[in-house]
Amino acid sequence: MPEVTSQQPAIDGWFATGEAGVPHLIGSKCPECGTYVFPPRDNNCPNPGCDSDVLEAVALSTGGTLWSYTENRYPPPAPYPAPDRFEPFAIAAVELADEGLIVLGKVVEGTLAADLKVGMEMELTTMPLFTDDDGVERIVYAWKRASDDAVGAPPACGGRSDEEERRK
Repeated sequence: MPEVTSQQPAIDGWFATGEAGVPHLIGSKCPECGTYVFPPRDNNCPNPGCDSDVLEAVALSTGGTLWSYTENRYPPPAPYPAPDRFEPFAIAAVELADEGLIVLGKVVEGTLAADLKVGMEMELTTMPLFTDDDGVERIVYAWKRASDDAVGAPPACGGRSDEEERRK
């Protein structure tokens, strides 16, 4: 693997980092009906009841609620880059707090499906995806649990919570 010489987004224009170092997604909003879109685009409101052909770039919420999740347990096929030693990773669908828009993204390394529970609070962050042949580390937005202060991990899908176990 080449030495990292710089960092760049894997896809330009999907997220930005504010002055305080906090990342946020960049979406689009229809000025006529208020519909939000991610990834961002310049035209064609997706609301079938709206005729607007203009969308404006907006910063989206930095957190939301876990709507659904899954775990990827196999490396992606070519031409997508995969590490030499593939590690399973979680993917989360998060409903943004203010917009109600559901955004899909990777979950930070070290968090798997067994650590997630529908309804838990999630926060946006960034993480390296891969380093290209020129030494540029490609960064993507990702989700992380808003609070890792909970005792024990939440149950995997179909598992029992601590409270359910106590009532048993």
